Amino acid sequence: MTPEEIREKDREIHAFVEVFGEARSFGDGTLSGKTIAIKDNLLFEGHLASAGSKILEGFVAPYDATVVKKLKEAGAIIVGRTNMDEFAMGSSTESSSYGVTRNPHDPERVPGGSSGGSAAAVAAGMVDTALGSDTGGSVRQPAAFCGVVGLKPTYGRVSRNGLIAMASSFDQIGPIAKSVKDVETLYHIIAGQDPLDSTTISDKTYPASKKFSKTIGVPEFSLQNEEVKNNFEEAVKKFKSLGYEVREVNLENLKHALAVYYIIMPAEASSNLARFDGIRYGFHKEGKDSIDDYFETRGAGFGQEVRRRIILGTYVLSSGYYDEYYGKAVEARKLITRELRDLFQEVDLMLTPTTPSPAWKIGEKKSDPLEMYLEDIFTVHANISGCPAISLPSGFSGKLPLGIELTADLGREDNLFAAGKDFLNENG
Repeated sequence: MTPEEIREKDREIHAFVEVFGEARSFGDGTLSGKTIAIKDNLLFEGHLASAGSKILEGFVAPYDATVVKKLKEAGAIIVGRTNMDEFAMGSSTESSSYGVTRNPHDPERVPGGSSGGSAAAVAAGMVDTALGSDTGGSVRQPAAFCGVVGLKPTYGRVSRNGLIAMASSFDQIGPIAKSVKDVETLYHIIAGQDPLDSTTISDKTYPASKKFSKTIGVPEFSLQNEEVKNNFEEAVKKFKSLGYEVREVNLENLKHALAVYYIIMPAEASSNLARFDGIRYGFHKEGKDSIDDYFETRGAGFGQEVRRRIILGTYVLSSGYYDEYYGKAVEARKLITRELRDLFQEVDLMLTPTTPSPAWKIGEKKSDPLEMYLEDIFTVHANISGCPAISLPSGFSGKLPLGIELTADLGREDNLFAAGKDFLNENG
C-alpha cells in the first residue's frame, strides 16, 4: 500500500498516529520491499515519538533505536508509527492521548494493548509486519484480539536502546505478523547483543539443555468464558493430533504472578517517568514557580491511567511500605521464575489461552481498572520470568479472533517457532 492508501484505510481503525510520506527502503537485505510499522515508543531519527502521551508532544527522536537501525540495514520500508496506550500502560489502546484504535474485525471493539495499533495495522493488511513492545502481554494480547502472531522474546535478546521505557526489567520489543515464519524472520533480524544496552545477551547465554521433544504442560486455571474454554480444548486436541504429548502440570506460585506484576511494574514505571518534567522537551505548562511548573506540567501532560500507576508505584516504594509490598513482590518473582525454569526441564512448552475473553467493546472496561488488569492474567508470567512466549491465532468467537499462548524456557524461541508452525500448518 502507498502512504495515501494506508491513510485512507486507517480512517476507521486509527492504527497509526502518523503515516510517513517519505516511506522508502533504506537498504537491500532480508526485508527488502517489506513494509513495517513501528510502535510510537520506538525512536526513529528525525521523526516524532510520543509514546501515546501529550507530555512528549513535539518531541523529535535524535537517533535511531537499535531495532530501527537493524530494520533499515535489512531493507525494510518503515511506513509509520502506530498508536498505543499512553506509555504502554493499558490493555486496550484506549488510553492514548491521540484517540482510540479500533479492532479491524469489529470497529466497535478494542484491538487490545498496549501495542494495539501495531496489531491492528498488520491484521488490516496495511503493513506486512510491525514492532510492538511487551511489558506484561502488550504484544501477545493485541495479537490474539486481532488474529495475528505476536512474540515476546527472552528478556535481553532484543536491545531496548531507543525504546521509551515503562518498566525496565519487564520491557521487551517484539514482532507481530500474520505468520510464525515472518515473526521468526523479524526476530532474528532484531535480536542480538548491543553495547548500548547492558542487559542484552547473546544467543549462547542460555544453551539448549534438552532437545525438542514435543511435550507441552498445561497448568491449572479457570475460565468463565465458555467459547475461550472450548477453543482452548480444541487447541489441545490439535496439538495431540500433531504428535505432541500434552500433560497437566502443577505450578504453585503461578497464581501470584498478576499481583507480583502490578506491584513491581508501577514501581519501575514511577521511577522511569520521573524524567518527564516538561523542562527540556515536550509539553510544558506554566505554574507560579518552578515547582508548580513541574506539578502543572505532569498533571496536565499525563493521562489518568499513567497518573494512577505513578501514584501506585510511588506508594509501594515509600518508606514503611517498601518491604511490605515491593520487597515481597521481588522475592515472589524469584519463586515464579524458578518454578517455570524447573517446569521446562520436564516439558518443552507451557500452553494457556492468551486472554481470558475475546475483545470487549470500546469503553466497556475503561471505568474499572481492576477488571482491565485482570485481562493480563495469562501473559504477565513471561515478563516476570524473562521467558519467551508467543500468541497464535486459534479460532474465533463469532467474528472475534481468539488466541493461544505458548511459553518456553529462556533462550528457547526455537521451540516456540517449531510448535507455532506446526499448529498453524506452516510446514506444509
